[in-house]
Amino acid sequence: MALITEDIVASYNDFYTDSDVEWRMLGAKAKAKNLIEVCEGIKPKKILEVGAGDGSILHYLNEWKFGEELYALEIADSGVSLIRDRKLERLKEVNSFDGYTIPYADDSFDLVILAHVLEHVEHERMLLRELKRVAKYLVIEVPLDYRFGVDQRMKHFLNYGHINMYTPTLIRFLLQSEGLSVEADKTSLTAIDTIKFCEFKVKKTPKTLAKTLRIELEYRIKNILGAILGKHKREQFGNAYTVLTKKSTQNLEIF
Repeated sequence: MALITEDIVASYNDFYTDSDVEWRMLGAKAKAKNLIEVCEGIKPKKILEVGAGDGSILHYLNEWKFGEELYALEIADSGVSLIRDRKLERLKEVNSFDGYTIPYADDSFDLVILAHVLEHVEHERMLLRELKRVAKYLVIEVPLDYRFGVDQRMKHFLNYGHINMYTPTLIRFLLQSEGLSVEADKTSLTAIDTIKFCEFKVKKTPKTLAKTLRIELEYRIKNILGAILGKHKREQFGNAYTVLTKKSTQNLEIF
């Protein structure tokens, strides 16, 4: 039985186009920085990104010389084409896949990246087990969409394809229950440049000095409060959570 219906595959096939490039690159730069930061303690040579989109994260990994060999899997045909068109020096292979089956042998990669993908996945544990099979280390980043009353905003999140909600505690529970141990993690805010782009170019809000200063002030206040009040508050204020894991010596799989 197909795990992803033809309608869903078709909806993703034309998802990535040449439009919104600046927006995607802005977001990817912050994601790549987060991924590299939590992986500071390891030196991965062979890296696979699963759900690589248009290759914007791979662009920065290649530019910043993170890893020696880069590989990519993407469900959308448009994404696969755009990744290939980038002609990244360290990119060895890019392929389409069915969303769950990783076409590589056990322990093929020093590091597997899953960035802003898990919130779209219907069968989370199936994918995690397949990633765990091929990876020595697995780094995941998810958006922190959860806020009180999020169930009243279902249409908003479903329009983005976000069918799962996470907090740092919940994602750690999920990963640890699948036999993965947490090695390093980071809670981050949306970068100021990304907020300004969204506000002034996407939403087309008139750009004023007062509005610009307000964005910068709110960002700094959240950073200061997070630093003063500790990890718990940082996780409450955060917009994304990045976590590096590896296979645990204890098998905690619950199914």
